[in-house]
Amino acid sequence: MHNVLIFPMAAHVALAALLYVLLTVARAPAVWGIGRRVDGGNPWADVEPRISANLSNQFEWPLFFHAACLVLLPFPPGPTTLALAWLFVAGRVLHSAVQILTRNVRLRGIVFTLNFLAVLGLWVEAVGTWSR
Repeated sequence: MHNVLIFPMAAHVALAALLYVLLTVARAPAVWGIGRRVDGGNPWADVEPRISANLSNQFEWPLFFHAACLVLLPFPPGPTTLALAWLFVAGRVLHSAVQILTRNVRLRGIVFTLNFLAVLGLWVEAVGTWSR
């Protein structure tokens, strides 16, 4: 039996991998001297801490997303389950963009709330599925 719930999980893993690549690029001038400015400065110095913080965020609340998906994996997902999973992934991509590219904490909080609610919805689905 194939379960397409693995695809949103893989998409989140791909996002985390992309963030590792971005962090490596952002740290390259300081660590390896690659891409330094003429004055020796790191052109990524302002954004590097935000990439790092966002990468750390990918291992906090998303843990509950992956756990819910693993609980649901043995069952064929319904449209609500898939919609919540993809909403979470889209929200994580948006959250990353907001955190890395802006300093808008209010917007980041709104986006996080969508992610939060999507995961809670997945857990409602999981409990409902297992209690049948």
